[in-house]
Amino acid sequence: MKSPKKTLMKRVHGAMFKLPLMITCDEFESFILAYLEGQLPKRQKIVFEFHLKACRECRDYLNAYRASVELAKVAHAAQLSELSDDAPEDLVAAILAAREA
Repeated sequence: MKSPKKTLMKRVHGAMFKLPLMITCDEFESFILAYLEGQLPKRQKIVFEFHLKACRECRDYLNAYRASVELAKVAHAAQLSELSDDAPEDLVAAILAAREA
């Protein structure tokens, strides 16, 4: 049997997603990259951050996403460093130019 507190929390959580300034967790997920890059318009940012305050799972997800992005940046920088030490300069320049195109 569910406790009254859990039942109430479930109903409150369900009601929160019916508010005008609320998005679903799926919608939240689709805006993460734009949010981290500072590309959300002001209203969408407010809605995103409102959801972030209300949903622990999405806060955890955002923190994990941020950590993954930082880890990828570090790995990419290390890879470029290794590549530039061993590879001819013209090859490195060609690869970087192709990536930018």
